[in-house]
Amino acid sequence: MNTVVEIRTSPHVHSGRSVDQIMRHVVYALLPICCYAVWLFGISALALLATTTGACVLVEHISCRMAGRESSIGDCSVAITGILLGLTLPPGLPLWMAVVGAFIAVAPGKMIFGGLGFNVFNPALVGRAFLQAAFPVAITSYTPALALHRFAEFIPTSLAAPFLKAAPLGDWIARVRIDGFTGATPLMLQKFDHVATDPWTLFLGERAGSSGETPALLILLCGCYLIARKMMDWRIPVAMLLGALLTDAGYYLSNPTRYPGPVFVLFSGGLMLGAMFMATDPVASPVTPRGMWIYGLLMGLITVLIRFEGGLAEGVMYAILLGNALAPLIDNVTQPRTYGERRRKAMVAP
Repeated sequence: MNTVVEIRTSPHVHSGRSVDQIMRHVVYALLPICCYAVWLFGISALALLATTTGACVLVEHISCRMAGRESSIGDCSVAITGILLGLTLPPGLPLWMAVVGAFIAVAPGKMIFGGLGFNVFNPALVGRAFLQAAFPVAITSYTPALALHRFAEFIPTSLAAPFLKAAPLGDWIARVRIDGFTGATPLMLQKFDHVATDPWTLFLGERAGSSGETPALLILLCGCYLIARKMMDWRIPVAMLLGALLTDAGYYLSNPTRYPGPVFVLFSGGLMLGAMFMATDPVASPVTPRGMWIYGLLMGLITVLIRFEGGLAEGVMYAILLGNALAPLIDNVTQPRTYGERRRKAMVAP
């Protein structure tokens, strides 16, 4: 009796979960953050999220057709890219700019490398980085949360025509009765004006900022859902938050009147969203346990260094993109020793 032995490469043990299932649960985890963003900023945030997600899906579908292969939009990965891109943008960003960002995120950010599983960088951050460079004023123009009539009218800049100047926000802010609004985020207020923000405002997100990076506690809970379902490795977000915390501790202990404390660093800006949903991109992050710790600690360190020493108020995007670039090197130097490797080297030694 002949026995056929089929030899395959690793992995040999599978969890039984498909990519589609994991991606759907990531979408489920992001939905509460999207709903809260709409609650804070109204129909402008809803239109922004719908635009980035729809544009990303359309670009990937067209890219697949042009490449002569079956569309990959059914695995939900591109929907995650669109949602994350929308969550990192100001709610009043002109929608045509959001479409440009979606195109950059998917076409050169993902599909040019071969699609899902081959992208070197987090696609959503590639799109956001392009918008940061191309439209620096629009990308840093923030509007107040919980504005009056936010469900009845758009933020004027949302519907601005391409390459034309939008209506001034001053009249709109006065009409929605937001007194004393400066257009600065807590990070900007702390860095440039040395003005502290109430911790509960940071926790609940009732402040100016990007559409979905403001409710830090909600983001933490949604990330913990994926960790509990074993669809996200806890090491990366914990390491990134720990790296930011340790770096801030050195600054804070040296000069507590100039530098903010750990609560502000952890719950302000996009650190929580980046640590939970962007740094954990399984394609662009290391796969070894030691590599994940190095990767996360490095990104936390870079985030705080940019915040405190750089010219920008926020550094999460650049920290994660740099971490993505270093991920292959980190994986290479943290690979566990192959069984028998030392013995084999000793045998061939002169």
